[in-house]
Amino acid sequence: MTPWILKADKLDKHFFLHEQARQIPSTFQVDLELRPGQLLAITGPSGAGKSSLLKCIWRTYLPTGGHLWLRQADGTVTDLATAGEQHMLALRRTELGSVTQFLHCLPRKSALDVVAQPLVDGGVPVELARAKAARLLARLNLPEHLWAVAPATFSGGEQQRINLARGLIRPVRLLLLDEPTASLDPVSRECAISLLRELKAAGTAMLAIFHDPALVSALADGEVRVLPHPTSSAGTPPTAESIRQAA
Repeated sequence: MTPWILKADKLDKHFFLHEQARQIPSTFQVDLELRPGQLLAITGPSGAGKSSLLKCIWRTYLPTGGHLWLRQADGTVTDLATAGEQHMLALRRTELGSVTQFLHCLPRKSALDVVAQPLVDGGVPVELARAKAARLLARLNLPEHLWAVAPATFSGGEQQRINLARGLIRPVRLLLLDEPTASLDPVSRECAISLLRELKAAGTAMLAIFHDPALVSALADGEVRVLPHPTSSAGTPPTAESIRQAA
């Protein structure tokens, strides 16, 4: 069996409101194993902590408890729950990639340059980076007359295609996807699915939040079911569980 690239063990995240001196529970007791070339869909009710799980891996959020082990390309295993900030910055440059729900970029920067920027930051010559960005934008059906325009004026679907292209342009070993196709039209969504399948075939491991069951069926090799913390709702105390893990 191929060794895992990411493993979570009883991962927890809660937030502390200092002015009210109380905790707000979020991600609760998540276990998972993710292997190269595998896509696991993160599912569960709204507010259970699905996006918080991705942010703990990216380390926008610092986990409250548990472990998040990443096996790097050289075989080194790092616990992302306790890794230092400089180490995390290095991992984002070499191992990790992310596509968020919303586009955040500098104003007055062209769509083409927004997409090309991760390659330029990695030392790729600007013209080569722009050429790859152009190929991705063409595959995602963004009209060429928009490539030189700043994305701030774009529609939600157009901005999401920019965001997706920027997240996919740089080869990474682990890709985090937070609703990457929610605003896409059917044609653009099929193009995005095709790109994600190519990344899977090339060995990229992916964790993705999809609210569309059809996308889960089309792309996922398994699910990580995230359920609310027992103190956040009434009824039978829930847990977080991994289901339908691929062998």
